Amino acid sequence: MKIPVRKFKSMAVALKTLEPYIKDATHLQTGKPFHNFGDMRSREAAANWLLCATANAIDGRNLTVASTKDPIGGDGIIHDEDTGDSLPTEHVMVPRNSGGANADLQALILKAIDDKRNKGGAAYASGKTLVVFVDADAGEWHPNKVARALPDPLHFPTVWVVGLHGVTDGAYAYNVVHLDMSDGSAPVYRVHITKDFDDWQVEAVQ
Repeated sequence: MKIPVRKFKSMAVALKTLEPYIKDATHLQTGKPFHNFGDMRSREAAANWLLCATANAIDGRNLTVASTKDPIGGDGIIHDEDTGDSLPTEHVMVPRNSGGANADLQALILKAIDDKRNKGGAAYASGKTLVVFVDADAGEWHPNKVARALPDPLHFPTVWVVGLHGVTDGAYAYNVVHLDMSDGSAPVYRVHITKDFDDWQVEAVQ
């Protein structure tokens, strides 16, 4: 799909622009939309950047973060610099302190997916990648178990889950999970962002 988009000059520029918002956990939770960038929220832009970084490193793609005012709506665009194609995304968040002290993170992720799926049905989800931003601190979850428990019909063509793995000496690491069992196991990647936010590396974890 080719549609008019507004995009960052490069993935490096996008990361430096997003740096203060990634470091500000409150803004990721409740920050106002960027009115000059398609009303995307910081967590949506950050999550799309992580997806682009992962696909570029693992699959040799040339994707970048973009937005649009196009009537298709959505929460941002992943734009293919080589083909000009644009992939709309829809986002949902599992916020911090969700579910209380005994929260089940797997159940929270599945509930977030189901709530988004039920919002508009097949027409709403058609052609859009669903991205779950996990900001909750409710313990571990198992990608294969969540992938096997996805609602049917899902309506969305595919679902990704992103969440902070940890911060070490100012360097950030995010987990990026594709809930796709077509190869027998849901792929898990880790994006390592250097402390100066000038570079990043991606590794396959599972």
